[in-house]
Amino acid sequence: MSRDILLRLAEDGLLVQPEAYEKMKLLGEETILNLIENLKSQRKDGELLIITPEILSMDSSDQRVDLEARGAKKFDFKIIKDTSMKSYTTGEIKDMGDYFNSRYNKLKEIFLGRGEFRDFLPISSVSPRHDVVAIIGMIREIRDTKNNHKIIEIEDETGEINLLVHKENRKLFEEANRLVRDEVIGVKGSLKGRFVIPSEIVHPGLPRIEEKPMDFSTVFISDTHIGSSTFLEESFKKFIKWLNCELGTKEHMKIAEDVKYLIIAGDIVDGIGVYPNQEKELIIKDVNEQYEEAARLIGEIRDDIKIIIAPGNHDASRIAEPQPAIPKEYAKPLYQIKNIEFVSNPSIVSLDGVKVLIYHGRSFDDMAMTVNHLSHDKSHLIMAELLEKRHLAPIYGERTPIAYEVEDHLVIDEIPHIFHAGHVHINAYKKYKGIHLINSGTFQSQTEFQKIYNIVPTCGQVPVLHRGEIKVLQFN
Repeated sequence: MSRDILLRLAEDGLLVQPEAYEKMKLLGEETILNLIENLKSQRKDGELLIITPEILSMDSSDQRVDLEARGAKKFDFKIIKDTSMKSYTTGEIKDMGDYFNSRYNKLKEIFLGRGEFRDFLPISSVSPRHDVVAIIGMIREIRDTKNNHKIIEIEDETGEINLLVHKENRKLFEEANRLVRDEVIGVKGSLKGRFVIPSEIVHPGLPRIEEKPMDFSTVFISDTHIGSSTFLEESFKKFIKWLNCELGTKEHMKIAEDVKYLIIAGDIVDGIGVYPNQEKELIIKDVNEQYEEAARLIGEIRDDIKIIIAPGNHDASRIAEPQPAIPKEYAKPLYQIKNIEFVSNPSIVSLDGVKVLIYHGRSFDDMAMTVNHLSHDKSHLIMAELLEKRHLAPIYGERTPIAYEVEDHLVIDEIPHIFHAGHVHINAYKKYKGIHLINSGTFQSQTEFQKIYNIVPTCGQVPVLHRGEIKVLQFN
């Protein structure tokens, strides 16, 4: 088959599977040109078609059925939440007060939806005359007493009060060990002296949701770190070939044909100056050129897959969360790819009615270092904890830079069907209360920093939700 015909196929929006290509090479050029015209005449406007061996075996009366099944996908894609245009702060101290008031009031509303907290008391109204008190407060400080009990200082808009949790109350004490500074909790208990002795400590929480049926497949990746000397380019190219139905087992090829969406949860490139002496680990030392290389690679992906890209802490967005979408001035070549959508970190998108919360995962560092039972290699547990706290980065002032704005955009006020994150470079999956929790690992081999902390990344292992069922495909 001549190069001219291959170009003609591409120009006419016709993709050819490898097996079909081998079959077409045995046909005369006139037969192929007639086939192209026949396919074009039956195709709907703008429809992208994949030529399969089955199509070549059919007569023209049968082709319409197969084309409708394998034709261009119709996307029902919506951005539900994006902070790119809403994110602002003057940098004044007043903004910090507004930010925490926004957090408190948003989470208080969630608690008010729970029957047992509808009659909560403002902290300033708590007195010994109440047999049992119900309060909603933000944690200001957590400290241990000399006898290893816990004192938890909480506050609301009216005042502050201390909770005392005795270590002998093992269940409640374990619950107290999960708490972190700046989260909002509900407390039931009684006042003894100047302390509230809790009988119950609860998070805003979330109900078990009904799973959303999926008649398509979605692929999740993150942390490609293009530009780094440890970027696994060959592994990434294998992944792209699979997406293009050019590589894999028969089963994997069927999954690839079914892929409708690809979500990239940040750290597309390695960036510049993200950490000291980073330039020693870069093969591309200009961030614009890193994005050019990303566009060259990602641009190879067939264009009947919609690609959604959010930034991470290595990308050329502002470092403080929430991060606006990657600016066009740095990633212009990516913006020229028509099937790419850019969103903020975090963001919520709807894929044919399936709600996906996308968050790069910078706060996972703080959670892993603060809460005893959490760790980087079990990020699904961190994700479940954040869902219960209904906040993506509850701890303020640690490793995760947070912009204190008029509104706290990191509150999880919309419950997703899928929660996708990255950052830790280790794959994880859990179905929690009907929600798919997915961490997509990395396409970067172990860095010097990771060696110091004995972090072993899972490289080139790509999670795919294939019609609601998780599959992990290996490209290493």
